[in-house]
Amino acid sequence: MSSRTLPLLFINLGGEMLYILDQRLRAQNIPADKAKKVMNDIITTMFNKKFLEELFKPQELYSKKALRTVFDRLAHASIMRLNQASMDKLYDLMTMAFKYQVLLCPRAKDILLVSFNHMDAIKDFVKDTPSVLSQVDETYRQLIEMYTPLSSGEFQLIRQTLLIFFQDMHIRVSIFLKDKVQNSNGRFVLPISGPVPHGTHIPGLIRMFSCNGEEVKRLQFRNGGNYTGVLREGSFEMFGERVIKLGTNMYSVSRPVETHMSGTSKNSATERTISPNPLAKEELNMLARLMGGMEVQKPGNADSGFRVNLFATDEEEEEALISRPDEFSYDVIKIQATKNQQANAELVKIMGDFTEEAGEPCSSSANSKGDDLLAMMDGL
Repeated sequence: MSSRTLPLLFINLGGEMLYILDQRLRAQNIPADKAKKVMNDIITTMFNKKFLEELFKPQELYSKKALRTVFDRLAHASIMRLNQASMDKLYDLMTMAFKYQVLLCPRAKDILLVSFNHMDAIKDFVKDTPSVLSQVDETYRQLIEMYTPLSSGEFQLIRQTLLIFFQDMHIRVSIFLKDKVQNSNGRFVLPISGPVPHGTHIPGLIRMFSCNGEEVKRLQFRNGGNYTGVLREGSFEMFGERVIKLGTNMYSVSRPVETHMSGTSKNSATERTISPNPLAKEELNMLARLMGGMEVQKPGNADSGFRVNLFATDEEEEEALISRPDEFSYDVIKIQATKNQQANAELVKIMGDFTEEAGEPCSSSANSKGDDLLAMMDGL
């Protein structure tokens, strides 16, 4: 498993989240000043310096529940509020969109170009806010410094790590179904035509060489697709043409987007585990550190906040919450971490709060509290 995957996963999912929220804010005719505040507040939180310092530390990927917890808090970093069903739908759309992009990348290294497409769009969202823009530019520099020196093999490991993370997620999305890039079981249809990856040739030729390295024979074969010549390589600089369109906004043309649970994934994908997850305690430490850098904005009064619904009506939202399969229902862990670098002490307090809410006796031992919380996480 690659230890450099988490920043790319976070930035690409965050970019997709911003695309979706921007589309919904427009569709619900939210006043421009409030919509801009929502986008600015979320992006400010995403690119908070302390938050990114923790995110860019080499570390393995964590569970879907842990990552969902981070995005739940991120989505509520401003005056906007989402009900659970809308938050579920938002996360489903984010993850399936990025999964499709990872599958379609011509080369593993092109995942970085997808990330830069998301970064370019995020930069455009805050182009009129210099303070936030500088935070985004600093992240560009970190991405370039960390990822451009990596070899093709290291990018392939990152790609495989991402695909393993997404492998049990087969949620049907109306846009993908209508464009016939997704089957009714939620699995994607990969094309066998189009431009070949940069640095490769159109398939159809077998070349044989002697032990001296001289070409001695050529054989032609039918490649079964309609391939075209390679596109030029996209720019891996802060400014430049990315060439590939993966990671750009597919919601720019307004059309309804629905998600549905496929029958296959209902039976196969689950977050429940029989044995305790040995990474669970470390996940809590990570979340406490990450969220310690998140400055979530609280509405000054009840009238200043507003709710966004990712469904056409409130009735549809309520029905979606009731009908969602248990294995896809994320009981989001509400972790409130402090900003004063005392994450470990705060984490102990969090553990105690969780065990009390569950109706379980709290021992004075921090280890006992940790064990109780781990048991609760295993039951989610």
